[in-house]
Amino acid sequence: MLKSTIAGLRQLLDGQRVLSLAVLADGVPYVGLLPFVALPDRDGVLIHASRLARHSRGLAEGASVGVLLHEPDGPHQDALQIRRVSFDCRVHPLERHSTAWSEGRARYVARFPQSDVTFGLGDFTLHRLAFERGVYVEGFARAIAGDAADLLKLRD
Repeated sequence: MLKSTIAGLRQLLDGQRVLSLAVLADGVPYVGLLPFVALPDRDGVLIHASRLARHSRGLAEGASVGVLLHEPDGPHQDALQIRRVSFDCRVHPLERHSTAWSEGRARYVARFPQSDVTFGLGDFTLHRLAFERGVYVEGFARAIAGDAADLLKLRD
């Protein structure tokens, strides 16, 4: 993986604030839009979701989900040139008040201070979405696929 590709992926993970989450909910595909925080090693992301939301039905331990991040679109931009990355992920809900949950909560609230309120609500769960493979698209006809070993290069 080229250094420019790694830099582009890091920029999307660190610079964007929301992701599109694709799940199977009751056997039907569903896509939600959620705030996220990249994990320190950039081997996944954290999302904080309410069990009342439809997308949470697809967030069981070990479930496979899809994540899409992209740079912002603009009226003067060629839509085919928008940088984006999609990841196949494995879901790991974090047990409330565990060490991983406490550390994740601190990272999440640091990025989204207003989320402190939702951490007090019993229907919200913090989930780790671990990257398994991904496809980075730098623009039209410029796509790079990578597996878990390639994604380890995203670490600092």
